[in-house]
Amino acid sequence: DLESRILMAVSLRISLLLLMRPCDALHAARAAPRMALAEPLATEKAAAAAFSDWSTPFDEVTPQQSGLNGKALLQYAVPTKAAVRRVVPDRCFQRSTSRSMGYLAQSLLTTAVTAAFGLLIPLKAVALPLWIIYACVTGTAAMGCWVLAHECGHGAFSDNRRLQDAVGFILHSALLVPYFSWQRSHAVHHQFTNHVYKGETHVPTVVGGKVGESTPGGEAQLDLAKGMGERLHGMYQLFGHLTIGWPSYLLAGLTGGSRYTDAGRPCNHFWPSKPFSSQLWPGKWAGKVLTSTAGVAAVLGGLGLWASRAGAASVMALYGGPYLVVNMWLILYTWLQHTDVDVPHLHADDFSYMRGAFLTIDRPYPPLIDWLHHRIGTTHVAHHIDCTIPHYHAREATDAIATAFPEAYLFEPSPIHEALWRVACGCIALKRRSLEDSRFVFVPLSAWK
Repeated sequence: DLESRILMAVSLRISLLLLMRPCDALHAARAAPRMALAEPLATEKAAAAAFSDWSTPFDEVTPQQSGLNGKALLQYAVPTKAAVRRVVPDRCFQRSTSRSMGYLAQSLLTTAVTAAFGLLIPLKAVALPLWIIYACVTGTAAMGCWVLAHECGHGAFSDNRRLQDAVGFILHSALLVPYFSWQRSHAVHHQFTNHVYKGETHVPTVVGGKVGESTPGGEAQLDLAKGMGERLHGMYQLFGHLTIGWPSYLLAGLTGGSRYTDAGRPCNHFWPSKPFSSQLWPGKWAGKVLTSTAGVAAVLGGLGLWASRAGAASVMALYGGPYLVVNMWLILYTWLQHTDVDVPHLHADDFSYMRGAFLTIDRPYPPLIDWLHHRIGTTHVAHHIDCTIPHYHAREATDAIATAFPEAYLFEPSPIHEALWRVACGCIALKRRSLEDSRFVFVPLSAWK
């Protein structure tokens, strides 16, 4: 009868609650932090509440390890920006226009000298190996110009804002980069570094991801990798990132944060409104996007005029090859600066600006590359803490930060080619680490189904 059914339902509910209490106590014991945090992770209660909204099964993820040996996953005191400011010498924040212009001359000269050798190579199929070498050398030199334009976008090139923006606009437009558009999206990347939802560039998909909190689709990415096999999928990742990754990001916002899509419309760096998303371009930025587009269009027009007179093959050989190599360097840097198998991404409950900044990774690039590219890869932690530090002071700032905050500073010592292959093979999709740890880590392919 009805009364019996009610009594049975109440008894069952009480039994379930009694069974759950020991589990709650166990979770509380496991959640005890190893050391106090300056900026604590989400509490157990908040973490459990957040976890209840995720469809991910309760399987703790044990990530692979890089040369960091899991350091980024330890619980440590995250320094405040004021604490970092106290240990970095004041001179590191001083900009010199004349010094910056000197480095600009260095990059322009090395690019011009290497490009001049292209005029000596015959435009014949038999000379293809020489054209490949030319593209690699000239593109590597031209990446120095890209880095200085990037510095202009951050306000680290000069105290003269008009000069700074003029230099950045010309350099980036010449490399088919929309200067102001990228300035805005890159600022968002700095503001939300390794945020699982609001991050911008190289934001992975999530297993059990929820729309509005992350980018769903991690299951499909891991299934694809499992079907292809680790090595083949690693090559697939390398090709996709290093060849079409940059234009795909500019045109359709691929690997950008899903926070900046609008009703399924992708984000485009050349057009700030429909049919594309406008989420990344508030207020004055829409007009700046169009200004940037005009700069790139002018360069494309110049390239078209050149092709009409010298032939498309000449333009592709002399400009197109180095352009692709510049793009490869750009993606290699940005990918490795914020990604490795044991470097987490953060849920909104755990995120802070400084916690994200200290998840940036410095790496051991060769001295010649450091000289050509103004140490963009070996001093990137300091750059993310304060992007107004000029590159010529970044080494001193980095040393001060590494000495004062050794638990927080990340330097991954693997040779670059080894690190790149490990990231390509092992960094596929994220999953919440555990019930108690709301950070997101990369799922090892060997552990997937």
